[in-house]
Amino acid sequence: MIDGTTVEDSKHQPALRKQDTPGALANFPYDRMTVERFREAFPRARWSDQRRSWFVPGKTAARRVDRWLAREAELLAIHGDSKGRDAFAFDPISSPYLEVADDLRIRTPYSKTLLRELHEIPWASWDDELRAWRVPFRSYEELRRRWPTIEEAARRSEPEERKRWREAEKDSEAQRTARLRYAERRRHRYPLPAEDLPPMGRPVATEQYGVVVFTDVSGELAELSALTAFYPHAMRADFDFVWRTWRLATLTELIRTWPARREAGEMEHSRGWWQPTLTELRVARRNARMIERRRRNRDLRRS
Repeated sequence: MIDGTTVEDSKHQPALRKQDTPGALANFPYDRMTVERFREAFPRARWSDQRRSWFVPGKTAARRVDRWLAREAELLAIHGDSKGRDAFAFDPISSPYLEVADDLRIRTPYSKTLLRELHEIPWASWDDELRAWRVPFRSYEELRRRWPTIEEAARRSEPEERKRWREAEKDSEAQRTARLRYAERRRHRYPLPAEDLPPMGRPVATEQYGVVVFTDVSGELAELSALTAFYPHAMRADFDFVWRTWRLATLTELIRTWPARREAGEMEHSRGWWQPTLTELRVARRNARMIERRRRNRDLRRS
């Protein structure tokens, strides 16, 4: 597939063959000038209503059509870049994060928001040698549309801005609460109803920590102060809660877990655990893949 165009060898399409005539199918977005160029290059081509494609006869048709589509893609890119340059000249982006060269190059501090925006821009790519994102001019309109979000995210990620934000938040109530929640998470404990414990060693979903695996139970009753501060689900139920330790589920465990057919109800949320749905498993699997990738990269750097 090249910019929305496809080529298929006709030997895989017997309904289109005429007395086993060799050839290839070509499919591309309709444009009058493109069709004229195609008919000029392939005067023996015929349109197939059945496949909504052009049939080009000949034993070398697939190779010739591939070359033609590659040239067309190059022409479209050149035309798109020309339009993008004109759009940039008419309405330029002026920013310390943007450099204009043969294409548009973006250098910013790291930001998840910024990466998410750049990944949505067609043909944008990271250049390791330049340490910059490169965006061709044909994608300028999309870059222009997303630029306010990109620039704002870059400014918030500047070291001075991060330091100022941390200083402002250092003694705030929100910061103190976040530190307490982080300390509680590091204890890897979770309150569960003593009479309705989840299965040992199997991934289950929780409100606070996502999909986890419970390992053992201490038998110690959970104190009311901890439940009130960190585990509101335990305040909605008339149960005695005990502490149980947990760990994150591995990718292998998550892949083997069968999803629930319906979302958890009020009773499951009150007890604090339930069988995860497919949506919850997909999120957990994505996070598990990221963790495994970081672990492999760390091990490679150490070796």
